[in-house]
Amino acid sequence: MGRGKVYLVGAGPGDPGLFTLRGRELLERAEVVIYDYLANEELLKLAPPEAEKIYVGKKGGDHTVPQKSINEILVEKGRDHLVVRLKGGDPFVFGRGGEEAQELVAHGIPFEVVPGVTAAVAVPAYAGIPLSHRDYTASMAFVTGHEREDKHDSKIEWEKLATAVGTLVFFMGVKNLPEICKNLVAHGRSPQTPVAVIRWGTTPEQRTVVGTLSDIAERVRAARLKPPAITVVGEVVQLRDELNWFEARPLFGRRIVITRAREQASDFKALLADLGAQCIEFPTIGIAPPPTWEPLDSAIGRLSSYDWTVFTSVNGVRCFMERLRAAGLDVRGFKGIKVAAIGPATAEALEKHGLKPDMVPREYKAEAVLEGLSGENLKGKRFLIPRAMVARDVLPDTLREWGVEVDVVPAYQTVLPSAMSADIMERLRAGGIDCVTFTSSSTVSNFFSLFDRDEILAQLRNVAIASIGPITSQTAGEYGLKIDIQPADYTIKSLAQAICDYFSTRPL
Repeated sequence: MGRGKVYLVGAGPGDPGLFTLRGRELLERAEVVIYDYLANEELLKLAPPEAEKIYVGKKGGDHTVPQKSINEILVEKGRDHLVVRLKGGDPFVFGRGGEEAQELVAHGIPFEVVPGVTAAVAVPAYAGIPLSHRDYTASMAFVTGHEREDKHDSKIEWEKLATAVGTLVFFMGVKNLPEICKNLVAHGRSPQTPVAVIRWGTTPEQRTVVGTLSDIAERVRAARLKPPAITVVGEVVQLRDELNWFEARPLFGRRIVITRAREQASDFKALLADLGAQCIEFPTIGIAPPPTWEPLDSAIGRLSSYDWTVFTSVNGVRCFMERLRAAGLDVRGFKGIKVAAIGPATAEALEKHGLKPDMVPREYKAEAVLEGLSGENLKGKRFLIPRAMVARDVLPDTLREWGVEVDVVPAYQTVLPSAMSADIMERLRAGGIDCVTFTSSSTVSNFFSLFDRDEILAQLRNVAIASIGPITSQTAGEYGLKIDIQPADYTIKSLAQAICDYFSTRPL
């Protein structure tokens, strides 16, 4: 017997936040990942970069890879590899996981099943529809809306199902919706029974159409709602008006581009996603080590000779502290040295290392540091500024004019990552972007380096442009961009709130 094993893992209904801890653990160890159309591709980032990833998606009857071939791939890879078969929802709830498990048993390949959050429960919940409620029903049933095409007689006993169960949840039933409604009414269900059809539930693309058995098919057709979708039939659908929390979030349906470095994007992305936005990561800036560590290491070696150290960014703090540890030192080396931090995020990064800044200027820019120092006699003092290799020189230049000895040392450099500019341009042309965000001058200049300037300006004409602060806005203006959104406080949290406030007055 080979050393392989197959894990049939439920990917959940679409929201990657609903993925299980056990699923994450297995994905992080996977050698092969076999995934389908309904598995959120965000989950693939959990797998090791070297893991083989095989797409076997099935989309509304369009089988990229037939089930027979999927079974063969599972057997072939499962003999000698740790395989994660990532399936939308739960593998054993209309996921054909049982058939795949049988195939593995037939070939003597060990397997495990990791249940996932089924769409039958999660999707209605995200649409504000509880499947059970003491005032409405105490029973529910999950039903396929798309039976095997090679069957001549249905396994659904409509005469029993129609009136015996309070809430019915149909999987994959958009194509057969008229027939489903017809069968339920013909076997005793009231034509006025409320119905909801929910497409891409639990994702930022969720759309819900509500009606009754008598008119839902026409409403869905008029709305051009396509698979994948879940259909909920029952009186509990009435609760949606009161309990619709997911689609009621202030940025729901808004598609926002994040140009921030991937290493820093997660906090900003989380803030916007919590407000309902669909975030499109398009990092136009990457963080890399400087060409040599020698200047920074040399400065750290004579750290005690400085009177002030000024940190201008979170990246500067992170890289400095890494080199400090590499030298066998820690923050005790700052004894007697004053520390300034530009911005609360930079200050917070220092405090996480046990270093409380002596100065955090009122405005989060170099000029405000100079304003805070202007009353002091600094002639002959020594300043260390660890920062990006290329940055504005207003701070060191002004300090030198004041008679200060300044060492500016590169702690990191910003680089242009490989960005998917063609994908962004295609989205812009299709009207698929509502807002583009810039969090530094580098994100602006790098963004424009990826496109023809006139063409991208034309495509951004009807897109809101959000800037974190005046320096970034000034750079954007130099490229011909008009800034629509700029927070009073130049922080990521304030920027997210400003974007929310901007769109709150504009209908989707």
